Amino acid sequence: MAFKIQRVDYFYTSVEDRPGEAYKLLSMLADVGVNLLAFNAVPIGPLRTQLSLFPEDPRIFTEEARKAGIPLDGPYPALLAQGDDELGALAGIHERLYQANVNVFASNCVTDGRGSYGYIIYVRPEEFKSATEALKV
Repeated sequence: MAFKIQRVDYFYTSVEDRPGEAYKLLSMLADVGVNLLAFNAVPIGPLRTQLSLFPEDPRIFTEEARKAGIPLDGPYPALLAQGDDELGALAGIHERLYQANVNVFASNCVTDGRGSYGYIIYVRPEEFKSATEALKV
């Protein structure tokens, strides 16, 4: 099972829950050269949406967000696993974390339809070192 796992930082911001808000933010980031490794949006009540942004370069991201007046919460550590989409790929990752007594409190995974996957793993900051050791990051 071929895969790589790396530490990534993520940040939160929230926007009004209406059409175009994510587009405005994402297009502004693209226009200033911010590349994202991952992105997630979830509702946080009836009128707000929380955006989780995983920049390739957190320094550039935070500087551009500051210039644009975008309030950020973070950085927080997470893990990004990328690998071959094989039966049991995620189970192997979770087995290592389970054996290290590390709790995954949230995660998101998607395949690319061509045989690879990307998987964001959220663990609590106090368990992050144990997670990286278990996964040999």
